Amino acid sequence: MSTLTPAAPQNTPPGPTALNTGRTRRRGKARMDPTRNNTAAGIAAWLLALLFAVPVLWMVLTSFHSETDAATNPPSVAANLTLDAYREFFGETSGVSPWPSLINSATASILSTVLVLLLAFPAAYALSIRPVKKWTDVMFFFLSTKMMPVVAAILPLYLFARTVGALDNIWFLILMYTSMNLPIAVWMMRSFLAEVPEEMLEAAQIDGANLLLILRKIIAPVAMPGIAATALICFIFSWNELLLARVLTGVVAGTAPVFLTGFVSGQGLFLAKVCAAAVVISLPVLFAGFAAQDKLVQGLSLGAVK
Repeated sequence: MSTLTPAAPQNTPPGPTALNTGRTRRRGKARMDPTRNNTAAGIAAWLLALLFAVPVLWMVLTSFHSETDAATNPPSVAANLTLDAYREFFGETSGVSPWPSLINSATASILSTVLVLLLAFPAAYALSIRPVKKWTDVMFFFLSTKMMPVVAAILPLYLFARTVGALDNIWFLILMYTSMNLPIAVWMMRSFLAEVPEEMLEAAQIDGANLLLILRKIIAPVAMPGIAATALICFIFSWNELLLARVLTGVVAGTAPVFLTGFVSGQGLFLAKVCAAAVVISLPVLFAGFAAQDKLVQGLSLGAVK
């Protein structure tokens, strides 16, 4: 009598080889996905950069055109290039020199940035490395000072400046820029100084270093990228500020943005010379950004990865 052998089940679980093969395929796909994602992100970043760069490049090109070519519709890209707009900006034809306004902007921006760093550095030290009681309330107070729009405080500031005789005074404008940028600087520098290792400070204190020596020789070199990033941002905010300078200054202390608004008139063609003025006024900020590019990237990324 023959013995019947039972048939193998239809749904047999996969063996170890099949499982390993499936895992290898999934790992291969997982390894390929980040590359594709990085490529797509890179392409998107380049497109976004071009989107922001095209208006700037168009402004530079328009500044080298004549007023007639700059006002054509559609715009004339291949028009003849000329320096007439720059000659008019620097006063060769109009007789009005922009140098006093540029010097006022440089003075107000640089001095206010230095004052902001001198005040924000010890404040950030007190709020990060040696935190005071209820430091979160202090940080919220600094942040709350930026919640009120400038236009809401412009009238009281104007009346105060008129009362004390500070209208059209560059030093009063420096004081306004310092108070405007100080909360931002404290917030930024606190996050940078919080990354300084406490072991370095304890070792310096054991060696007998005082507070000023610790701030100057230990904390400042370690946090230099963050300090540079803070200084650059404060400089840009001060250089580009228009409302306070427009209301609180006049002929003597007028800044470059105020001088730029004088090119806009209701009659005649002015597009080329406005573009030329905007290019010249933007150059100091661009030069400062390129000069501090490495420090800026390090400072803005400091503390991003724990």
